[in-house]
Amino acid sequence: MSTSISAKTGAGTGASTGSRTGARTGGDVRIDTRTDTRANPRASASSGAGASAAVQELRSGLPLKRIRVWDLPTRLFHWSLVLAVSVAVGTGLIGGDLMPVHGYAGLAIVGLVAFRLVWGVAGSAHARFLNFAPTPARLRAYFSGSWQGHGHNPVGALSVFALLVLLAAQAVTGLLGNDEISFAGPLARLVEESTSLRLTGLHQQLAYVLLGFMALHVAAVLAYLAVRKTNLVKPMVTGWKEVPGTAGGHGVRAGWPALAAGLAIAGLATYYASGAGF
Repeated sequence: MSTSISAKTGAGTGASTGSRTGARTGGDVRIDTRTDTRANPRASASSGAGASAAVQELRSGLPLKRIRVWDLPTRLFHWSLVLAVSVAVGTGLIGGDLMPVHGYAGLAIVGLVAFRLVWGVAGSAHARFLNFAPTPARLRAYFSGSWQGHGHNPVGALSVFALLVLLAAQAVTGLLGNDEISFAGPLARLVEESTSLRLTGLHQQLAYVLLGFMALHVAAVLAYLAVRKTNLVKPMVTGWKEVPGTAGGHGVRAGWPALAAGLAIAGLATYYASGAGF
């Protein structure tokens, strides 16, 4: 792939992109970033990895710059949640001797969701709920193609809120549930047995909803990569995203007090969910 930028000097100035390379005279300077990959397989692989960024640059007509999108606490939350949910779903489906592990994974999810709620209010700019809430105006802008942003898009924001609600429901029904065989939630004694049994049934049904949601999420990530040439995984690993050169900066950054508050509330939520506080 070739990306060229030219800047004319003299009475007028301008910028253009094109597929031809080289240098023209008369004050026209052209910069070529083409890489010849025919004789170098490694360069070809590198070119493929950078296709997403190149497509964005060609679409915008501007050089790309890197901005920090996801802070470290958000990234740690995301991948910790992936691990905890995977363990909870897997052990729940297998059952038997793995149910205690299922319970520990559930407590971890309680703490993670509690932390995310705090971080959604006091965290950095792109992690705050108000900055990506899927309002009608933002949804209209997204579907009309005029939405501009660097964190969660409005449809992605819908999935974030839906997932948090679903996980909270799973946590509550699990904590209060009792299957009368191999597992009783740490808070099951707080409700009547008949209620606990009904909540257990709901917990099992919601597990399949969660599985479908996870599959849809993975499918959406793959679709963005295949169709829109946008890698959503890399920024959630590195924290950085390449955007057009005129894009804004990092925005509000969270301080240590916000992080300490999030961790403290997450710890308290886990403590009480374990039944130790009752």
